[in-house]
Amino acid sequence: MRGFFVTGTDTGVGKTILSAALLAAMGSEGRRVQAYKPVVTGLTDHGEIAARGEWPADHELLARAAGMEPGDVAPLRYGPAVGPHLAAQLAGERIDPERLLSGAREAEARIAGVGHRADGAGEVTGTLIVEGVGGLLTPLADDYTVCDLAAALGLAVLIAARPGLGTINHTLLTLRVARSAGLDVRAVVLTPWPREPTTLERSNRETIARLGDVEVEDLPTVASPALADLARAGAKLASRLN
Repeated sequence: MRGFFVTGTDTGVGKTILSAALLAAMGSEGRRVQAYKPVVTGLTDHGEIAARGEWPADHELLARAAGMEPGDVAPLRYGPAVGPHLAAQLAGERIDPERLLSGAREAEARIAGVGHRADGAGEVTGTLIVEGVGGLLTPLADDYTVCDLAAALGLAVLIAARPGLGTINHTLLTLRVARSAGLDVRAVVLTPWPREPTTLERSNRETIARLGDVEVEDLPTVASPALADLARAGAKLASRLN
């Protein structure tokens, strides 16, 4: 199964928009796509809701981009804007890593179930986009991190990162953690990448590529959560990742 695990250098760095843009772009090309975000939090937090503005919650945006139901994208959904392990504790629950893995397998199965052309001429290309929560060392359970989940799934990794001040340190630390866990980092994606990047932003991009020995891509600002805007923003990146 083809796919990517989208992680980030921190929370709020554009993982969901990157994931949705790729899903929309790939879907517009006729590729079968599925989205999976194992845990989403902050659904009832007034600050989070206000900050989103016209943008829907993460799992709803991913569902829209992939043509899915939101509940199929994110099996675990919590109200408070806190880490997944704490959100589960506040709800009187404990996140079971096996449940997170089974959710990804179900998403793969949905692609495989419709992944054959009716004329028998071969398989339809399918891509699974899994979006993590926070960064790689974010705990999902007491002894299970986002990095553990990414390693278990074995998908190529995309790292969403900010283009501005502070991103070099955060990105290189994330790369170090990913590689120490044996993850296959396909690229760092700087987002939102401005039309006219500053000297700092251009330098950050070059420095991350050089010191991190990694491909550095970019995703421009997405105008709105409309499918057309998501697909337009993600088209170049989706093509380069083929």
